[in-house]
Amino acid sequence: MTIPDATALRRAIPEVTGILVRRGADFASAEDAVQTALTRALERGGFDDVRDLRAWLVAVAWRAFLDQVRSDTARAAREERLATEPEPGPVPQRDDTLALYFLCSNPLLTATSSVALTLRAVGGLTTRQIADAFLVPEATMAQRISRAKQRLAGIPLDQHGDLSRVLRVLYLLFNEGYSGEIDLAAEAIRLTRQLAALTDEPEVRGLLALMLLHHARRPARVIDGRLVPLAEQDRGLWDTEAIAEGVDILQAALARDALGQYQAQAAIAALHADATSAEETDWVQIVEWYDELVRLADSPVVRLGRAVAVGEADGPRAGLAALAAVDADVPRYHAALAYLHERSGETDAAASEYAEAARRATSILEQQHLLRQAERLGRGG
Repeated sequence: MTIPDATALRRAIPEVTGILVRRGADFASAEDAVQTALTRALERGGFDDVRDLRAWLVAVAWRAFLDQVRSDTARAAREERLATEPEPGPVPQRDDTLALYFLCSNPLLTATSSVALTLRAVGGLTTRQIADAFLVPEATMAQRISRAKQRLAGIPLDQHGDLSRVLRVLYLLFNEGYSGEIDLAAEAIRLTRQLAALTDEPEVRGLLALMLLHHARRPARVIDGRLVPLAEQDRGLWDTEAIAEGVDILQAALARDALGQYQAQAAIAALHADATSAEETDWVQIVEWYDELVRLADSPVVRLGRAVAVGEADGPRAGLAALAAVDADVPRYHAALAYLHERSGETDAAASEYAEAARRATSILEQQHLLRQAERLGRGG
């Protein structure tokens, strides 16, 4: 066979890691060894002499692990034990990928560490790629991943985990978006697809649908270096195939009658995607879904989104009244306040709030957009 692409190789990484752990390697050493195998696979000219790619990766990773053990004099006793063991037999068919999702999302880790470790151990990305995506030095990311693996020392691979935390980690990964050579949003979709194949939980499919529906709008989100708000986007640029897939996945999940927060968020995104123009958006239904979302996962961010939706469905004054119950320190609060003031005809207040929102923005594109809005209103509209 010719050399597989990097994505095909990365798909095998979680399973290979699980095999090494079950053969006796600790998670940290197994993960390092599998990364070595991945690097060697990418450097290899071809695989014409290889019948089973997964078995090849296991063999290379296992040899790399043994080399690590032999080079560590503090593990002499362990080396002796491993050296006397018989050669490993056929590669087992057991897939430990789901267990790795749980392990990387262990509550002992911070959310940031969980995302980074998931990208390494489940996604198969190199430390350099992860560092580049998060815009930090490679050494910094290496330390972060190393500390995360140390915290997981001694935790068995088959320990049951919290699926909701896994979904939160994947959602955080998706929201990192794109930077450097790795498209983190696309990587999050790939990993969520993989998770959906491993578990029958409707919320996993709800999250996948949500990602697909949001990602479908990406081609229209930034034009000529400028952020384009949803209402002003050219909907002809949206990815209709991704929207159709997202809606199909969502409908199948909702049919299970086990509503969760990601399904509710995906339903809101689907209503936006269904509208052929901003004016045709069914804001009344969106408010109803926000009410469900408040019931399922109440938070200031959810209530902020609901306030904007209320402002569209029932008028800006109703939106401002709903927004009054939200903490002013919630991200994008001042942008929402500015928008509702503008719709109420209060242009001076809107311009001031747009300027304040720009001051608080964490994205350069968002900051520039908000400053343009403030300047536009400052000139009298």
